[in-house]
Amino acid sequence: MKNSTLTRRTFTTAALCGAAVLGVPIVRAQAKLEKTKIALAVGGKGAFYYLPLTISEQLGYFRNEGLDVEISDFAGGARSLQALVGGSADVVAGAYEHTINMQSKNQFIQSIVLMGRAPQIAFGVSPKAVPNYKGVADLRGKKIGVTAPGSSTNMVANLVLSRAGIKANDVSYVGVGTSAGALTALRSGQIDAMSNVDPVMTMLEQKGDVKIISDTRTLKGTHEVFGGPMPAACLYTHAEFVQKNPNTCQALANAIVHGLKWLQTAGPSDIIKTVPESYLLGDRALYLASFNKVREAIALDGMLPEEGAKTALRALASFEPSVKADKIELSKTYTNEFGRRAKEKFKA
Repeated sequence: MKNSTLTRRTFTTAALCGAAVLGVPIVRAQAKLEKTKIALAVGGKGAFYYLPLTISEQLGYFRNEGLDVEISDFAGGARSLQALVGGSADVVAGAYEHTINMQSKNQFIQSIVLMGRAPQIAFGVSPKAVPNYKGVADLRGKKIGVTAPGSSTNMVANLVLSRAGIKANDVSYVGVGTSAGALTALRSGQIDAMSNVDPVMTMLEQKGDVKIISDTRTLKGTHEVFGGPMPAACLYTHAEFVQKNPNTCQALANAIVHGLKWLQTAGPSDIIKTVPESYLLGDRALYLASFNKVREAIALDGMLPEEGAKTALRALASFEPSVKADKIELSKTYTNEFGRRAKEKFKA
């Protein structure tokens, strides 16, 4: 018994030394987490955009990884980014393009695991507010609802408008959130059009409250809008946090990929049983209709495609003067190391 124990120890030591010589990151089976209590910020947690986060939370996957994650929900992604920059959040569940935007301001944040492989954002016009709508140019001078100014919904609206020659300052952006407040804002005439996520947009669409003019809720629609794959929701944090807390980042990625794996085979009834009742916005059937519409937009394995990062940079640079494509180092905006290990662990 003693000899076998020594043999195991000798083998383990030799393996670790070999890994060190090769420069391969060492991942121990029960690696000690540098930080177990995590403050996580998200903008609009009840949206399908962040469904993998909710699933991993509700099913206890963060706890399984030894993490105590406290989630703060903000009105939109720009607000959750502010929480990270201000120091009140360790990690953000938010849009990947924020990593590019922030690098253009000399602040380095990095995606550690991907949750969405399409933005799931639809842009619609209110037939009541703009009854004679003929094209995007008709939105000049109008009020456009977004989850929060500066969020990914704002980015998609900017992209769509810019292609019709409309600049961001040619319209008024109004933050309306991602739930009941967004429905009310459009139906009451506070805004003329809206760029938002599901289930809100499907609910408005099915009731005839919006006419969809741009749609990234499917992979096909995303390709039509962006010209390529467009990564969406991810977990991101300061590059310095990643360097100092690799085991914690691995645990976060593991929890998310575990959730993604569960979602691959989950049926509508499984989703209904798992998410909080408030997510349904009072209409279970429409919630499920929304889920079916965006299902393929959910990431499969946590990995962010290199081509997707290039698409995001191209899109941002097309309408954001501060983003210079030749000045951005895309390799510093994301890492697939944690996603790769999580994918192997859960066979995602």
